[in-house]
Amino acid sequence: MNILVCMKQVPDPQASSSGTTVDSEAKKVIMPQGTPPVLNPYDENALEAALKIKDAQGAKVTVISAGKNMAKTVLRKSIAVGADDLILLEDAAFENMNSYETAHVLVAAIKEIGEYDLILCGRQAADTDAGQVGSGIASILNLPCVTAACKLDISDGKAMVQRVVSDGFEDVEAPLPAVITASSEIGEMRYPGVKEIMAAQKVRITSRKASDLGVDVSQLKKPNLVSLDSPPGRTTDCQMVEAETPEEAGADLAVKVRESQIL
Repeated sequence: MNILVCMKQVPDPQASSSGTTVDSEAKKVIMPQGTPPVLNPYDENALEAALKIKDAQGAKVTVISAGKNMAKTVLRKSIAVGADDLILLEDAAFENMNSYETAHVLVAAIKEIGEYDLILCGRQAADTDAGQVGSGIASILNLPCVTAACKLDISDGKAMVQRVVSDGFEDVEAPLPAVITASSEIGEMRYPGVKEIMAAQKVRITSRKASDLGVDVSQLKKPNLVSLDSPPGRTTDCQMVEAETPEEAGADLAVKVRESQIL
């Protein structure tokens, strides 16, 4: 069984947001200098789902990532935890791609690989939260797609998926090959040992440029980003309720809440 996992390198979502600015003219977010890159947490969930299948019934797991100036040490973590191959789509043309462009570039690499039974992605990226790449890949390849998976089992050429919905969970069955996007409920990615981390640094990485894939990002249809601005500042109107006893303060608060029609 061949499983492809699409992973994105993102600025560490746990890092301080102090210093993050929005360049409205360039329509881009400027991260503070020194913010470390990490694997997108949702994509780590997708990789863990692939590794669980590999543990249970055997599979070849290939990780694909696209971008510019990629942190190979960070991406090699996928090898350290158990992925078999790592393919980097690295080109200046792949910088700041939107979901539409990213999906097309990843599909070009997927078609070059040729053989696959399952494609896994994170449900969304920690930097943009768009959640469109997985569905985009499925649309381009004309494959069934199940989003926000919290449980995944493979049997008899089918994917049995439990997915997260607004009021609980939904069980879905899809024929393979299929695209599944993983939610955090599917499980955190396992931790690699020191030995595995050191061994991963010696594994040969396959690198592909836009010309190798026959992709011209500039010719892809782009959504029109009208504007990008910082969120408006929040105004606070705080009133302190004072009273001699907690009971009086509570009663006065209830009156003010009713008067303001908050409840």
